[in-house]
Amino acid sequence: MPLIDMPLEELKTYRGVNPKPTDFDKYWEESLAEMRAVDRNVTITPAEFQSPVADCYDMYFTGVNGARVYAKLLKPKNLKEKNPAVLHFHGYNGKSGGWCYYLPYAASGFVVAAMDVRGQAGNSEDVGGNTGKTTVGHIIRGLNDDPKTLLFRDIFLDTAELADIVMSMPEVDETRVGAFGGSQGGALTIACSSLEPRINRAAPHYPFLCDYKRVWDMDMDERAYHELRVYFRDCDPRHEKEDEIFTKLGYIDLQFLSPRIKAKLKMFTGLMDNVCPPSTQFAAYNKMTCEKDVVIYPDFGHEGLPQCDEITYAWMMEML
Repeated sequence: MPLIDMPLEELKTYRGVNPKPTDFDKYWEESLAEMRAVDRNVTITPAEFQSPVADCYDMYFTGVNGARVYAKLLKPKNLKEKNPAVLHFHGYNGKSGGWCYYLPYAASGFVVAAMDVRGQAGNSEDVGGNTGKTTVGHIIRGLNDDPKTLLFRDIFLDTAELADIVMSMPEVDETRVGAFGGSQGGALTIACSSLEPRINRAAPHYPFLCDYKRVWDMDMDERAYHELRVYFRDCDPRHEKEDEIFTKLGYIDLQFLSPRIKAKLKMFTGLMDNVCPPSTQFAAYNKMTCEKDVVIYPDFGHEGLPQCDEITYAWMMEML
């Protein structure tokens, strides 16, 4: 079959090439401490959309640096004393899916929370006080400044904060909470499961934001990673700071967070993915020490993978 990356046997042992910052663990422990000190000011109000199988709510909370973050919240009508929950994260530049996308989970007895990423197409607030879309550039936001200004640092922390909020709900069993999503959503699934070790199950579909240097070396920074090329052309045209830039990106490289995961994990990867190359996904996967599995689609790229949603749903149902 055609290949755009390494053969599968090599993917299974690939460990990544992006440099890891020497103070990586300290960086994230300090960031988590900052997140825990935030006054969350959670508000939950009935949504305009309602369903016979679930009560639907608009939920907001305050994240690091003061941003108001939005999530759809669904609670099953047949609530028990303690219920499992699932968290969903969407793709780059997008927003949480329509309410109906989450109804099968709610109808099955799950509390569901689906977060809008700050600064993208949904209702979450960007740091500057603007709601809605700031298009792209979120990977490189903060590269010229202190590493703690990297926007994806704040976004990763939002996922952990959301998880803790849901786990703290009296009707949720904190030991039975899963997370899933595709592309950026797959990345945020890994981030959430890394930063919130109580996550029980994680299903990242073709995850983004792994092994930036590998993407660059493969000359695949044309779609989701295009802003890397724009950054070098505009800010470092002779690549005099290339090592410094990729090292700073290492703070938000999920291959270095993934060893923290304690959840059961099931990753979905298309071997023809020319947006998030398979080797970048395996750079994170191969560093995981949790119980894990990868579902391979040899002929598929960065696209809807047949039965991926159904397999994820059935796997999450095991928490019931």
